[in-house]
Amino acid sequence: MPQTPAESMTPSYTEKLWPSPWLWLIALGISAAGILILAPISLLAGYIAAIVLFLLQAAFLISSTPRIEVTAQTVTVGRASIERKFIGEATAYRGDAAFAQRGPQLNGLAFLCLRGWISPVVKIIITDESDPTPYWLTSTRRPEQLVAALAASESVE
Repeated sequence: MPQTPAESMTPSYTEKLWPSPWLWLIALGISAAGILILAPISLLAGYIAAIVLFLLQAAFLISSTPRIEVTAQTVTVGRASIERKFIGEATAYRGDAAFAQRGPQLNGLAFLCLRGWISPVVKIIITDESDPTPYWLTSTRRPEQLVAALAASESVE
């Protein structure tokens, strides 16, 4: 049964790679430095600087949060998007295997969307002959679900 256009654009998997809680604590600590720097001049200026610093850091953290989305037609990771027909096998890695994929076994031509606060990764093979990128490697908190979504959308075609 063919999919309607609305069904083909509905994500079968979506995830935002939000910063971890410790990053928010670091942003709060850096903001508190604004109080210490400006308190000798004016305590009010210090509090205002702390609030402004925190809002700027929060805006940066939120705006730089990548999204992973799988539909029947496309796979999007961060700013990159590729047609589903060019996606090959996807493999989930955790622990030492994920470390190896991010380090010693990494291909320099791979597309990376890694976040240091998210350990598991998924390797997505690219089958487009004209694309020099051999695979995408992305951090994900739910690697098994991402692999399952890629496999499910593969069987729909």
